[in-house]
Amino acid sequence: MTLHDVAQAKARAKALRQTLATLGTAISHAQALELVAHQNGARNWNTLHAELTRPKPDPQPDPQPLPFALHQRVQGHYLGQPFTGEIRALAQAGDGYRVALRLDAPVDTVTFDSFSNFRRHLRGLINREGISPRKTSDGTPHLILKPLKAAP
Repeated sequence: MTLHDVAQAKARAKALRQTLATLGTAISHAQALELVAHQNGARNWNTLHAELTRPKPDPQPDPQPLPFALHQRVQGHYLGQPFTGEIRALAQAGDGYRVALRLDAPVDTVTFDSFSNFRRHLRGLINREGISPRKTSDGTPHLILKPLKAAP
């Protein structure tokens, strides 16, 4: 469709009507609107009007590449405990990313001496830098994630 709005379509219909009148063919404004609609691939004026007034979706910005990849080897800290592992799931969530990890070895998520809670699978929300917005009571991010550096 080459028209951008209803005002432009009506202006074309008016111009078409005036041109036909100078050639000796008088048509009504409604007939001119129908002709403009047909010229632009619409079934009739009502269809063209609806198409031109339908809210257009906001153009989506080009998505930036994800900072991490599925099955990527990573290292980091979860609740202060160091780990290495693999990304098993990764999805964009607002300004951040939901990530699911499988750790190479379980990490103890409890700092008390009297008991432990080992976890081998982790889920969390991270920003582009791999840092969780959620923090522990001392201000440390729950999850810090970085690509695993290859051994020299």
